[in-house]
Amino acid sequence: MTTTNVMNDPKKIHVAMFPWLAFGHIIPFLQLSKFIAEKGHKVSFLSTTRNIQRLPKLPSHLSPQIKLVELKLPRVQELPENAEATMDVHTDDIQYLKKAFDGLQPEVTQFLEKESPDWIIYDFAPYWLPSIAAGLGVSRAFFSIINPWFTLFLSRSPEDVINGSDDRKTLEDFMTPPKWIPFPTKVCYKKYEANWVVGASSTNASGVSDLYREALVKKGSQCLLIRHCYEFEPNWLPVLEELNHLKVVPVGLMPPQTTKDVRDENDDTWVTIKKWLDSQQKGRVVYVALGSEVMVSKTELCALALGLELSGLPFFWALRRSAGSIESDLVELPDGFLERTSNQGMVWTTWVPQLEILSHESIGAFLTHCGWGSIVEGLMFGHPLIMLPFLVDQGLNARLLVEKQLGIEVPKNDQDGSFTKDSVARSLSSVVVDDEGKVYKANAMAWSQIFGDTKLHKKYIDDFIDYLEKQKTVDPQMLE
Repeated sequence: MTTTNVMNDPKKIHVAMFPWLAFGHIIPFLQLSKFIAEKGHKVSFLSTTRNIQRLPKLPSHLSPQIKLVELKLPRVQELPENAEATMDVHTDDIQYLKKAFDGLQPEVTQFLEKESPDWIIYDFAPYWLPSIAAGLGVSRAFFSIINPWFTLFLSRSPEDVINGSDDRKTLEDFMTPPKWIPFPTKVCYKKYEANWVVGASSTNASGVSDLYREALVKKGSQCLLIRHCYEFEPNWLPVLEELNHLKVVPVGLMPPQTTKDVRDENDDTWVTIKKWLDSQQKGRVVYVALGSEVMVSKTELCALALGLELSGLPFFWALRRSAGSIESDLVELPDGFLERTSNQGMVWTTWVPQLEILSHESIGAFLTHCGWGSIVEGLMFGHPLIMLPFLVDQGLNARLLVEKQLGIEVPKNDQDGSFTKDSVARSLSSVVVDDEGKVYKANAMAWSQIFGDTKLHKKYIDDFIDYLEKQKTVDPQMLE
């Protein structure tokens, strides 16, 4: 398709995109950038040099519309050399990445002064940015790549966080649904997960808490963009808008598309994987992938591996290095595991074409960490989920999906979150083999009609871009 140069058309707008330094955030921001560019608008995509270099290649017809703007991440002593994304550091050191991220403020300000975009769309982290953009007459939107129940669980409103008026202080306070949710739900943290949310409300090495960052970002924005749709769990969006006093604009679920380009560039990888999948029974293989951000301990890795083996089911395991590990780190699987399971499963330790795998007819279930992007990809192909959440929003996602009978959550010890090979094996059998799995399969297949509906989600994108075009002028009240 052809695109129109924004400089030659006064109807076209210039949108700057500024994601947090995590590829689970960067990729959805890039995806949204492509949608905006498809409409002929100009996009400036801001990130650090190394992250820009690690982006997938832009489609040739969009590259003239999307300018990749490299920012120099300030050096912070506690960070390893060349650490510019969460996947480069251990979980405990992400606070230092936030400290370095805040050092990008002068460069981002300089960009806004020089380029004067109509909009800047940012993530939860740059709490200093909305006021700067407002002062320069730039319209502002917060894009939440995470779903509405997570945002509402963390706080009732930005004011509650800024004023310190949220009375939840202990682990137990986060183990029940918030009192401000006006409808029945089982969405809440378990004891072993609640430590995270208590920590998110505490000041870290960057000088502020994560909740404070997001609160100031929301308070200074003209709208909240969110990767969600009314067709799936519609009750949360109106509550989010009402409590945050902020226009909420869903951009749909943004289901990705499989592309021939991916297959061509990684042809040998896909040929090898496809040959193995083709040899398996239809609907029997468990696809296992825990994303690039989850840091799994050796004990957890062993329990998962031995559970896969014990289940007797065929599996394809996309086993990536843990966040913060170095290139030379070896994945420590149990002794003899690969030899014993050589006829049962395949373990792949480099990049895999996840969409191609999920679309293969041999896949019968998806064992996932419950990141929102992975959930969308699993359900768009109608796969029931075996849920093994670890971080941030993942536990809340799992509770909601269990409620909707889209799969089961691997049982864990309530105190420390540990799990056993037996609980993994039983969970796999429940979904893939046992009669109870029929309900999960039927429900997942039914929801695939929504998650995989490209026309529906294109309409959300069209409405979102229409909103940007019509609302690009700054609300004077936001400048106060």
